[in-house]
Amino acid sequence: MDWSLFGCARKGHISYEPTEPELRDRLMAPTAGPVAWRCLRCGAFVTDGHHSSGPAADAPLIRRGKELRSELILRVFAVERFLRFLVFGAAAYGVWRFKYDEAGIQRAFNNDLPAIRALYRDLGFDVNHSKLLGLIHDAFTLTPRTITYLSIGLACYALIELIESVGLWLEKRWGEYFAVVATSVFIPYEIYDLVTKVTWLRVAAFAINLLLVAYLVWTRRLFGARGGGKAYTAQLRGESVIEVEQAALAATAGAPVEGTSG
Repeated sequence: MDWSLFGCARKGHISYEPTEPELRDRLMAPTAGPVAWRCLRCGAFVTDGHHSSGPAADAPLIRRGKELRSELILRVFAVERFLRFLVFGAAAYGVWRFKYDEAGIQRAFNNDLPAIRALYRDLGFDVNHSKLLGLIHDAFTLTPRTITYLSIGLACYALIELIESVGLWLEKRWGEYFAVVATSVFIPYEIYDLVTKVTWLRVAAFAINLLLVAYLVWTRRLFGARGGGKAYTAQLRGESVIEVEQAALAATAGAPVEGTSG
């Protein structure tokens, strides 16, 4: 799959007109209509899309090829983080509402408890071993201060997930660093959870978090990995259409003229 063409189909073409005459000539092609310019993403000559001009050094750095695939993978992680935000945000709101209407909720629960017990029996479960009912009973014993702290903690965690999601979706360097740090902080607790009890949900969450951290550090060269941010920027520049054309011009200028001797 040509990820550069896929990126242009999704985002549109991006062309640039450098002020350097020789380089400009290599990036343009006369047509019967408007002048066609090389797209900085897919490399094709196009007459549409976003076009800008200026010195070659000021040309925008456009992700191409495998970098676009990496961008898509990070957006999948961003969606997963946003879903976590929704879940924990709803939990924080539910706990907050529970604090202010605990008596009414407990009254409704006690009224519905016989029907819940009957449902458990019909499904073949022993209600006395229900962790959900036990958790609900324990919730009614919590103090208002504890409930407040719990709702604040859930809200803070939801906010962290939202910041991660936005930073990854927008492909911001700070968002990638934030995601790695925020995710790494909770990994020791997740390991402790797995040692205590292994469930498929805990294993899946741990695997996703570990994969995200490793993927970001390796592919985005965070915290100095593989040369760090400078190496990552140099990689983007080395793959850009303008850099390739500049290198071709330099090679042409340095090549010996046919028929001459050194």
